[in-house]
Amino acid sequence: MKILLKLARTIDGLNDRMGRSIYWLILIMAIISTLNALFRKLFNMSSNAFLEIQWYLFAAVFLLGAGYTLLRNEHVRIDVISSKLSARGQLWIDIFGTVVFLFPFTLLILYDGWRYFVFSFTGREWSLNPGGLLIWPVKLLIPLGFLLLFLQGVSQLIKLIGALRGQGDIGALLKHHTTEEDTVETLLGEPEHK
Repeated sequence: MKILLKLARTIDGLNDRMGRSIYWLILIMAIISTLNALFRKLFNMSSNAFLEIQWYLFAAVFLLGAGYTLLRNEHVRIDVISSKLSARGQLWIDIFGTVVFLFPFTLLILYDGWRYFVFSFTGREWSLNPGGLLIWPVKLLIPLGFLLLFLQGVSQLIKLIGALRGQGDIGALLKHHTTEEDTVETLLGEPEHK
């Protein structure tokens, strides 16, 4: 189990670095959006490339951040049933959800997303809009994002099983990071004071 927990920490580190790096994409997206609006209003100039890069960046944030969101335990949950269960019961619910829902869904999207990307890449697909961008880079984000999500699911499953066996922190697995303070501390890199 120690080797598996080490693998889980490695996956956690990968998704943590990815999640922290995509914060910058949000800033870049906001700057491009602002510049595009200023150029359009002040100089009556616009570019489809500027519009498309904004949704490329949004796709990157959404897709590449999914594994990080799972790491931080911030995906949308319905706790109506699990909140009434013991900590061990909640761990079993998470194991069930990971194996029955997360893994099949991510593997299906990985398979189809990879084919979708390859078709676009081999066909040298470009946007149909004048001045538009290549399409395949954004389509590559689909399998990459779902690969990161799948790997984080593997990590979560290892940690859940470890916690059931007494080799992990149950509280950390069940903690929900939803407060504004957690978000600020994450952005600033400060430790949590709880």
